[in-house]
Amino acid sequence: MSVRIGLGVAGMPFSGPEAFAEWVDLCEASPLDSIWFSERLVSSAPTLEPMAAMAFVAGRTRRLKFGMNTVVLPFRDPLVLAKECATLDFLSQGRLLPAFGVGSDIAPEWRAIGRKPVGRGAQSDEMLQIMTRLWAEDSVTYTGQHYRYEAATISPKPMQQPLPVWIGGSSDAAIRRTATLGSGWLAGLQSPSQVAPVVRKIRAATAESGRVIDDDHYGAGFAFRFGSWDEPVVERSARQLARLGPDIDVKGYMAVGKAADIAARAAEFRDAGISKFVLRPLGEDDAEIMAQTRMLIEEVVPLVHT
Repeated sequence: MSVRIGLGVAGMPFSGPEAFAEWVDLCEASPLDSIWFSERLVSSAPTLEPMAAMAFVAGRTRRLKFGMNTVVLPFRDPLVLAKECATLDFLSQGRLLPAFGVGSDIAPEWRAIGRKPVGRGAQSDEMLQIMTRLWAEDSVTYTGQHYRYEAATISPKPMQQPLPVWIGGSSDAAIRRTATLGSGWLAGLQSPSQVAPVVRKIRAATAESGRVIDDDHYGAGFAFRFGSWDEPVVERSARQLARLGPDIDVKGYMAVGKAADIAARAAEFRDAGISKFVLRPLGEDDAEIMAQTRMLIEEVVPLVHT
């Protein structure tokens, strides 16, 4: 099993495009595996749109893979999204790691666009069926509850055949979706103890459906900081996590301390069945994010990568 670390971008944690580009260059010159972008379409805080941000990374790099963590399917059109993914994968020579989810029922986008989240799971299933066919077939005719297509074709096709389809979510529906339609699974905001039973259920459901998901295709993420728990940036992040509920194990979602502490948290996830990581550096400014990333590359990656 190949264990690899990628980095995640939530919002726009940099002062501007130049600082972001410098960080991408640092990642490209390192052994890091990939860069992942979270989706938030409606926000007063600066937030990068994943598809456009990945296009930037694709054009600036030659080695790094890139993915979205995760794109919310019901907010997109399946034909347009399939075409965007195919183009990104083709132009990057096969470096796209697409990950899809159905979104939270309390996401602000629902209210902003005047739609309700009811039925988003069935809609997402249809989208995944349509997109995977568009990536592989020359002509797609489809009739479903939400979409109808007649002899639809996209070209060029993705460089990767088949194009990976990572699924996010831990509900029974998400587990079924991963087992029947996905080629990988990406955890949300979860601790190792929360991840382990989901991995077991996906493996059981996949075996039941007669499919196989590679052991390398289970991912999870957490925020990290070389420092201490009483630093302002860590305390601020902990408070944000605590708002998610009274039973939240804040320290289970983060790794703070020295290289050994961060590597130990990765080992806990690895024991839970995870082999791919999306880690997010905690920093107050550009210089701190760069410094945190460099320390991860120099001190943690050698301990974790296999």
